[in-house]
This record gives sequence, structure tokens and C-alpha cells, in this order.
Amino acid sequence: MPEPYRSFASACVPLHAENVDTDQIVPARYLKITDKAGLADVLFRDWRFEEDGSLKDPPFVLDQPAMAGRQILIVGDNFGTGSSREHAPWALAAWGIRAVISTSYADIFRNNALKNGVLPIAVDPETHAHILALLEDDPDANLAIDLAEQGILLPDGTTVDFDVDTFAKLMMLRGTDEMGYLLDQLPSIDAWESTHPGRVDTRPEGATSG
Repeated sequence: MPEPYRSFASACVPLHAENVDTDQIVPARYLKITDKAGLADVLFRDWRFEEDGSLKDPPFVLDQPAMAGRQILIVGDNFGTGSSREHAPWALAAWGIRAVISTSYADIFRNNALKNGVLPIAVDPETHAHILALLEDDPDANLAIDLAEQGILLPDGTTVDFDVDTFAKLMMLRGTDEMGYLLDQLPSIDAWESTHPGRVDTRPEGATSG
């Protein structure tokens, strides 16, 4: 399970592309990989590497030296479209991405991301354009993201609010998943059951319901 999600500040990786599908995020030939950490090398594989494994020239944005250590990916509209694959958020997280900012996401990608420690933040087109303009003025500017408060602090001092599913937010802040949440409720379930004895069947012996 992912670690509890904490507020953080980071510069951004700008990816000026729309309709990025999950096969572009992680090509299908790498879906047999089960080591999540190893997926960092296949993130956007076909955009980053030549067939012989060498980096493209000029390098893809992720491979530019200034991008190292950045935790926010800002992308165009309709990010994560295509087939369902948890490898997409796994690869993003393995590379170091903790949040993605776009104007919209494919539903399956958004749900997979929330369950795997990557926060998909949707903003309106005007806000998206404003953030890009700020980053154009200062590519190294930090954005501060606070999941608990559901807000982004921009370099100009303004704050952008964002929506997130309430239950998914709870899971991310606790660093757990649905199964972990249910297991945490076992003491309360046991306490309830101890005060509610099982049903006693009072029918005569041999009687059947009907």
C-alpha cells in the first residue's frame, strides 16, 4: 500500500500533450512487469527511448536534467484515456510523480491513480492556462499541494481549490486501501456483534420455512 499522502511543494514537469492514453504512459509490452520500482524506466518509454535503448535526441521532457526530482506532472486535456491498467499510475509513482494536473481524466485512470498514491487534480481550462503561464515565466517555480485542504498554492500567492472523492481522499491520507480500511474496522465490528447475539431459530424441530 502507498505511504500516507502528505502536503508537499515541487516544481512541475510540463507535458504539452492532450489525449495521452495509457499505452503511451506504459506500452502494453511492459505489462508483465510486477516490480513497481522498475516501471520508472518504461514510463513514456516510446517517447523517451530509441529502439536500441538510447535516449532520444533531443531528450524527452522527463529526461532533461532540470526535471529530476520533480513531483508534479502538468498535462493537457483527457489524460489517461484508453485501456485500464494500474501500471500507468505505478510507473508515474515509480518515477517520482505524486500529482498530475489536467483539465480532465479518463475515469478508470483517475480511480487507479487515487488507489496508488498519485493525485489526479482537475482544474478548469482558465486555471490550467494560468498555471502554464506562471511556469513559462519561471519554469522552476514550486506549486504547493495540500490534499487535506484540497488546495494548490501557486507561485503568485493565489490558491486553487480542487475536488476529490471523499473516500479516496481518506484512503490516501491514511495510506491504505479498501481492504485496509475494512480491517481497521474489525474492532468496531466485533464490538457491535458482541452486543447483538445471533438470531435464535424458534421454529419447532423439523419445521421448514415457506
